[in-house]
This record gives sequence, structure tokens and C-alpha cells, in this order.
Amino acid sequence: MPFGYASPEQIMRDRAEYARKGIARGRSVVVMQYADGILFVAPNPSKALHKISEIYDRIGFAAVGRYNEFESLRLAGIRYADINGYTFNRSDVTGRGLANLYAQQLGMIFTESIKSLEVEIVVAEVGEAPEDDQIYRLTFDGSVFDEQGMAVIGGQAEAVAGRLKERYREGLALPEALDAALSALTEPGGDRPPSAQLEVAVLDRSREHRKFLRLTGPRLERLLTAAAPPEPPAGTAPAEGAEQPAEPSAEPPAEPPTAPPIGPDGDIDTGSDE
Repeated sequence: MPFGYASPEQIMRDRAEYARKGIARGRSVVVMQYADGILFVAPNPSKALHKISEIYDRIGFAAVGRYNEFESLRLAGIRYADINGYTFNRSDVTGRGLANLYAQQLGMIFTESIKSLEVEIVVAEVGEAPEDDQIYRLTFDGSVFDEQGMAVIGGQAEAVAGRLKERYREGLALPEALDAALSALTEPGGDRPPSAQLEVAVLDRSREHRKFLRLTGPRLERLLTAAAPPEPPAGTAPAEGAEQPAEPSAEPPAEPPTAPPIGPDGDIDTGSDE
């Protein structure tokens, strides 16, 4: 056997493990349906690098992992959409076709390149009705998953997806969907990230032509305010069954009986020089 030989199965396992570790180091991204379209939410303190972008009129893109790697995929998708929309018809550009293109590229790089791409992406297309929406999740090896209602990529994806499933339901309004996404992205007992560290966008089916809309500034602040859990107003009665605080007694407490002295009066010597 030649020195340094490794079986193909071992090589594939090593590449997959390498890619998974790189993707898990990032923060999760949530893509989910709401009443009027599809919502994208990503914790992202950077103002220059975007995890969420527009590909075409009705198609959005979200990614985690190495920025330079998924940015090249995003640009390739835009070129594919522009060329096909101009050559044939704009309706020929679909999320399914784009997902197949990405699957071919990712699969070819995973099998033929020494290093696999450390990326995981979501391609989402909004339809005329909620049942026409499409969400595709693609992994580093080119596998495609047709997600129903929501998708979570990157970071602690399983834990975030579990928390999101507890709050997700069909037909959520946008503030409710944003609240569910932020609750899923926040660790139990932790604080939600401020608006300056959030990247939020929607594919709104009610918009004309271009459906993609990035939510920033006062618009995002209003949504976060509407999505925040209400605080109980001051002076409200406690819930039934809650313990009532003890009311102070009107009578002064009785003074304890004075015990006979057991030592001389004065300061006690503690042994210190003070």
C-alpha cells in the first residue's frame, strides 16, 4: 500500500466533519413562513457583510459559513437568474431551478476538491398563496431538503429548530413571526440581540414586482416593539393562585425577654490591633 493512503469513505467522512465544524462555529439563521410571505432573521453585527440577500424578483437567499465562499455562490445565482430571465422569460427563473444549480456546484466541489465548502444555504421563493411558497435548504455536500414552513441553518441548528417548532404555526402575522424567530435564536435565559445586531428581511407577496424587502431602522424598531412580550402594568392584581405578600402587622413586635448578663459590660477583645 502506498504511504499515506486513505479510503474514499474516510476521505468523505473527514471532509464532512471539517465542513460541519466550520458551519457550527457561526450563528444560526432562521427562515420561516408568515401570513404574507417568508421571513429571514439572522444575528449579524456586521454592516458590510450580509447573510441575507435578494437573488431575483421572488427569490431570497440566506447563508452561513465562510463569507467568501457563500458570496461566490450568491453571485453565481444572480448571474444564472439574470441570464435565464433575459434569454427566456422571467417566470422561468424559479427557486427550484436555482436550488438544483447550487446542488450541482456544491456536490461537485465536495467530491472533487481537496477542501469542501464550509457553507449551508437556503433558497426561498414566495408564491401567490402560502401553499405556493418554497423553501429549500442545501448542505455543503449538495444535498437538497424541501422544508415545510421553516428552516434553520448554521450554529446550534437543532436546538434553535426545536425552540422554533414550539412557537411556530401557520398564518402568523409578521410581528408574531419575528417574535418566534427571536425567541428561537435566543438562548434560554439570555437577552435578545438589539436591532443594530440583527439582519431582517422579508419576501412580501403583497408587494408589486420585487418582493424582497430589507427591514432596517425605524421600521424594524416598530416591529421589534410590537413583537416584544407585553410587560404587566404596575398595580395589577397577581394571578390567581400566586402567593400574596404578607401584610405588616399593626401591632409592634413584642420585645424579646432580657437574659441575665453572662459577662462584664464593655467591648469584646477580638484579638486584632484595630
